[in-house]
Amino acid sequence: MDLIATAPFLLTLIAVALLFDFLNGLHDAANSIATIVSTRVLAPRYAVFWAAFFNFIAFLF
Repeated sequence: MDLIATAPFLLTLIAVALLFDFLNGLHDAANSIATIVSTRVLAPRYAVFWAAFFNFIAFLF
């Protein structure tokens, strides 16, 4: 198999993996926000800001 024949498959596979990672992160953020709000640790507005901040900087670690 040469590279030109496998490139579309490889790019599709990478795109599917990135989409899965993005969707999984959305579900994790929703679960963490729901837990924080239901236990009354933070107000809903602060919980959303908290999750958004840490999801944004997560790529650094």
